[in-house]
Amino acid sequence: MTTQGSVWLATATIPEYDGIRADKHADVVVVGGGVIGLTTALYLQQEGASVVLLEAGRVGRRTSGNTTGKVTSQHSAIYANLLDRHGPGKAGQYATANQAAVEEVADLVNRLGIDCELARTPAFLYSAVPDSPLRREADVAAAFGLPAHFVDPEELGLPVKVAEAVRFDDQLQLHPARYLAGLATAFAQAGGRIFENSRVDELNTDHDIQAVTTQGPLVRANHAVIATLLPIGLTGGYFARTRPSRSSGIAVRLPVEAPPGMAISVDSPVRSTRPWPGGGPNGLIVVGSNDESDAESTYQGLVDWVGSAWGFDAVPEYRWSAHDYGTPDLLPFVGKAPGTPMLVATGMHKWGLTNGTVAAGILRDLILDRGNPSTGLYDAGRIGDVHAVAKLVKDNLHVGKEFATGHLDRLKGGLDHLEIGQGGLLTLDDGRTVGGYRDHDGELHTVRPVCTHLGCPLQWNQADTTWDCNCHGSRFTSTGAVLDGPTTKPLDTPR
Repeated sequence: MTTQGSVWLATATIPEYDGIRADKHADVVVVGGGVIGLTTALYLQQEGASVVLLEAGRVGRRTSGNTTGKVTSQHSAIYANLLDRHGPGKAGQYATANQAAVEEVADLVNRLGIDCELARTPAFLYSAVPDSPLRREADVAAAFGLPAHFVDPEELGLPVKVAEAVRFDDQLQLHPARYLAGLATAFAQAGGRIFENSRVDELNTDHDIQAVTTQGPLVRANHAVIATLLPIGLTGGYFARTRPSRSSGIAVRLPVEAPPGMAISVDSPVRSTRPWPGGGPNGLIVVGSNDESDAESTYQGLVDWVGSAWGFDAVPEYRWSAHDYGTPDLLPFVGKAPGTPMLVATGMHKWGLTNGTVAAGILRDLILDRGNPSTGLYDAGRIGDVHAVAKLVKDNLHVGKEFATGHLDRLKGGLDHLEIGQGGLLTLDDGRTVGGYRDHDGELHTVRPVCTHLGCPLQWNQADTTWDCNCHGSRFTSTGAVLDGPTTKPLDTPR
């Protein structure tokens, strides 16, 4: 039987914290309890600052607890692209920063004594196509000082067609939820304050910075860090400067021992693999890109790929999905948001364990008013080169199309015809479109399927039982509660 949910969250004990019940004061308020928020908060608390961290749900339960758990400077085939787009200076900076982040994570785990299955392992990049760009990728990465080598494809040990491969040595894999639990524990032990189920609706800057929560209490602080997946609301206009994407993952036990290293394909559809220690020597994690129109087919595609590669009827033990955001010029946005005193971090391109660690260092140093070599590279106020601007225009035309049409495939029949576990869009007799879902107790839940961020139509995701916005990536539960922003408001109910 397959469990819908992250294997990491199912196999970790993350401390629980009370919700905020009264106004608080702090030097810094951090909004978001993922890897960026927790690492930033820990850094600052250890430097002597007074820090309050506010998490809308539970610490580590969203994207950071649903990652692949790879900690690597190998970010698919990025370095030749960065060189061509940004030149050797910036591309080399990115390489140096992310390789340093690999060692920083290892140091944090060892120094804090975090039990998170940390292991050194190579990270492979491969293609089924001969004469691919991988040889150049290896040469460019190596020139930037990264441990990259063009290698014999047999090294991967994958039973799929591999024509060319690159190996990055001495990279890391870990159990991300246990790592996050360790960061949260260390932050609290250092005197930091965490409040869960404390969603921030707005940040006021009339006098000091005030983080106002849905519950009513607020946190007054000198500095604010928005470490949510995408900055909440309209902050900095990042909803229009980034694009959401979703990946799906499965945890499965093979009939033979799993390949020992991490690997990711450059071919489409992308297949990313790594050992799953919790599944024994045969345990494997497989992650792949998602077809926005059908999450179920993506899960099935991963299962079919595993079954075909290893020649058995694969049945995953867990399956899950996660959202992240990319930027047009391939570099994250980290720093001061334009027009506000708020600090932000977004656009990690699915490499949040390393890019997020880099981001936490930048945010810490900005607040402490000291230099950081990556501050200019990740500048949150940059516009980007001509390629970035062109992509931004193209992406926003796509968003405009989504806004106008959405994915409005409707179920046949009325609300009474919804079966247990089924959801979707329906048209009522008066012509209104509603979203409906009948839970496993038989109770019917209806919502107005319009995103509360900027009004885009929503798509029903049957595989994850969520309402998803393809314009800017907000996600809602089947009953309309917010899972991921930029929105902060739940879905309306039909009148």
